[in-house]
Amino acid sequence: MFNRILIANRGEIACRIIRTARRLGIETVAVYSDADARAAHVELADEAWRLGPAPAAESYLRQDKLLDIAKACGAEAIHPGYGFLSENAGFAHACAEQGLVFIGPPATAIEAMGSKSAAKALMAAAGVPVVPGYHGANQDAEQLRREAERCGFPLLLKAVAGGGGKGMRVVHGIDEFDEALAAARREANAAFGDDAMLLERYLPKARHVEVQVFCDQFGHGIYLSERDCSVQRRHQKVLEEAPAPGLSPQIRLAMGEAAVKAALAINYRGAGTLEFLYQADGRFYFMEMNTRLQVEHPVTELVTHLDLVEWQLRVAAGEPLPLTQEQVKIRGHAVEARVYAEDPEHDFLPAAGTLHHLHEPATGADIIPGAIIRLDTGVRQGDDVGIFYDPLIAKLIVWAEYRDQALRQLTRSLAQYRIGGVRTNLRFLHALAGSAPLRAAELHTGYIEQHGEWLFAPPGLEPARLLALCAAFVLLSEPQPAPSPFAGHRGWWLNLPARRQLAFEYEGEAHRLDIRSESDEYLITLDNRQHRLTAELQWEQLQAVIDGMPLRCHLARHNDQLWLFYRGERFDVRLHTPDYEQQSTHHGGGLCAPMPGVISQLKVAVGDPVVAGQTLLILEAMKMEHPIVAPTAGRVAELYYREGSQVGEGAELLRLEPEQDREQEQEAP
Repeated sequence: MFNRILIANRGEIACRIIRTARRLGIETVAVYSDADARAAHVELADEAWRLGPAPAAESYLRQDKLLDIAKACGAEAIHPGYGFLSENAGFAHACAEQGLVFIGPPATAIEAMGSKSAAKALMAAAGVPVVPGYHGANQDAEQLRREAERCGFPLLLKAVAGGGGKGMRVVHGIDEFDEALAAARREANAAFGDDAMLLERYLPKARHVEVQVFCDQFGHGIYLSERDCSVQRRHQKVLEEAPAPGLSPQIRLAMGEAAVKAALAINYRGAGTLEFLYQADGRFYFMEMNTRLQVEHPVTELVTHLDLVEWQLRVAAGEPLPLTQEQVKIRGHAVEARVYAEDPEHDFLPAAGTLHHLHEPATGADIIPGAIIRLDTGVRQGDDVGIFYDPLIAKLIVWAEYRDQALRQLTRSLAQYRIGGVRTNLRFLHALAGSAPLRAAELHTGYIEQHGEWLFAPPGLEPARLLALCAAFVLLSEPQPAPSPFAGHRGWWLNLPARRQLAFEYEGEAHRLDIRSESDEYLITLDNRQHRLTAELQWEQLQAVIDGMPLRCHLARHNDQLWLFYRGERFDVRLHTPDYEQQSTHHGGGLCAPMPGVISQLKVAVGDPVVAGQTLLILEAMKMEHPIVAPTAGRVAELYYREGSQVGEGAELLRLEPEQDREQEQEAP
């Protein structure tokens, strides 16, 4: 076994690897960019070395620096985690040349599966069914267009060297093809340095089922159950579970054997995942092989009671697989929810900001009888979620004896997870875990689009009660005044009930509340309606009775920003101050950045006429492209940034002169 390893990654997966290595007595060396200098994985490791500036191309993707650090610190092996260089055959080659063990498959196996088109050809030759499409070497745009028409629509464009949803576009008709191809190629080139594309027939009602495989250097290979990863947004997984519900023993066996056969065909070693599309009639098609540890590996760990990182380390150190296929036992059901900094209400756009408030759910095997709750994370309160890396905050995983029990406990734990300071998908995940179609295992890759009524339901707390609760929190959390009625700011009036006025901003609107204190009760007037409220504050928990209805919620505050958490939802309220000005993403003809990012492409110039819906520029953030489109017809009056400029959230990018304004100017005498 190794004495010291270098972890060529960051965040949650780096922390995950460190914990297993520490249990095995292996010393760990972390690396970090300037943006991660105080990150959790840096403090958790035995030693940490600086790589370079924040952009991944100047830090986590610098193979030369990683190899130099590994040699200098005395590491015997490098664990690449997932993402970054984990599936880079050149890096695996370079490690071997430097006498370092790459904790992953051989470079030849990565090369064999690194090209999705070559991998599909290899699988087809081996008799594994593949999705109909075009996987050829001719990448001429006209050739791809002809192949698209031959394959039929809807069609999926995928980067040959891609993964994680990068460089992917669904095309519903030939009229969308050219623009989608150009966008997918740009994104693929930025993420992988390769803009080659393959085409696949898009099967929106299919399920995404994948099989975890493990192989050693002695020619042994096994599979460790399968996972259902059908619930996705932006072609990226958001909820995974193991085993996949509703599969017959025959299908499980066929998928597992096909996966092992594929791995052994390329002399695989270590952890890998074979991904399939599964249809209701029992047919399944090979999509791709991920030659690394998957983000969702914890659900497999919980149903097998195995540590897959430990297996990776042992196999990389030359040991045989710890178990045979017959010794693998599957028990219970596990579900994982990925907690992201993103905005589900706006097409899951990535978000950035500071984790001003972080309350994690209770974890462990004894918290809830019959369940295991696990949280894999790499952040702490006060950390920043920046624009340079994937916005994953944590993975919440729950195991129970039965699937329904696991989903119920996941829903409960998500309601206990409270984050303030950056937008997250926690409300969405809570609704997802509790949705009836999911509980009924009605799974397919179009689940989110089909069940929006469950997942984006109106808030469960009306604004008047929400603001009344915020007012009670503000008053109860103020320092207690001195005995004199003239001290403090509690609203004391001579010979009258104590009275205060508070103003809040909620969803872009200002609200003024008149509050009178009578004994242990508040009388709160808002919009000419009066609400009667009693409340008690214990730490962050507010126990209240409002208009006769008992209600329990949690609140947190940072400066003038308040967050109220109620039944898995977060409500953002700002305590009004006179100089507070609300920012809008579209005001006065201006278009503002919906998130921090880099302007990767300007598609218009000053003076250009535009039509409603036309793409004006491309904003690149967190490895994804986000088009900024014209809300109305008009003409470009001003551009405030060049290509390559970095912009903050809310920054005005350009100004449009609407068509109607121009017409009025021309008609004026």
